[in-house]
Amino acid sequence: MNQPSIFVVDDDAQTRAMIADYLVMNGFCVSDYDGAVALRVALAEASPDLIVLDLNMPGEDGLSLVRFLKSETTIPVVMLTATASLIDRVVGLELGADDYLAKPCELRELLARIRAVMRRSAMQKGLSAETAGHVSEERREVRFGTKWLDLDAQTLRDEGGPEMQLVQSEFSLLKAFAENPRRVLSRERLLDLASARDSDPFDRAIDVRITRIRKKVEPDPAHPTIIRTVRGAGYLFSPDG
Repeated sequence: MNQPSIFVVDDDAQTRAMIADYLVMNGFCVSDYDGAVALRVALAEASPDLIVLDLNMPGEDGLSLVRFLKSETTIPVVMLTATASLIDRVVGLELGADDYLAKPCELRELLARIRAVMRRSAMQKGLSAETAGHVSEERREVRFGTKWLDLDAQTLRDEGGPEMQLVQSEFSLLKAFAENPRRVLSRERLLDLASARDSDPFDRAIDVRITRIRKKVEPDPAHPTIIRTVRGAGYLFSPDG
């Protein structure tokens, strides 16, 4: 069996070596890089199963790299940073990072987070064909008003129009709604369905995330009809608006 491949990106050599050694001991194939330039060169040659990425680095920082990775690849990203700022966490997650851990981190917790993210990634790549809502038989797609969510490509498209790429967090929420049409989902339930329970900032960012999704699926985002707010209860997905 091939070992899962992980890239560790951090400008601190001691941190890189510590994380790499621990992950190798636990069955991963690990390559480490000291910053954005080295990572971009490596990505031109190979695509890892996951990237552990420090946010605070000289030159191109981690947030810029998260934006690049999520716009150009589907590689899961676990962020690491010594900054305790909630803003950094939320911005990183909004850009598409799959999880967040503050430094100094407990290596066992980092390992657990990595495994959880990789499980979610594997599940999303092998989605069940049993998806509720309006699903086409030719392609595994779910209707969101005039848009279609492609469950295999993890993209959103208009009827006959161009495709829009989704970051992992947006896709996870849309999939949760697609599997529970015409049912009120609380924020707590959405956290469970989107497999985001291990991301602390996700709960506080979930309303912002839904606002971003509405801009992509609603004819009039200011007056949503596809994903509606049910005051005091949560959100309701109506496939036809």
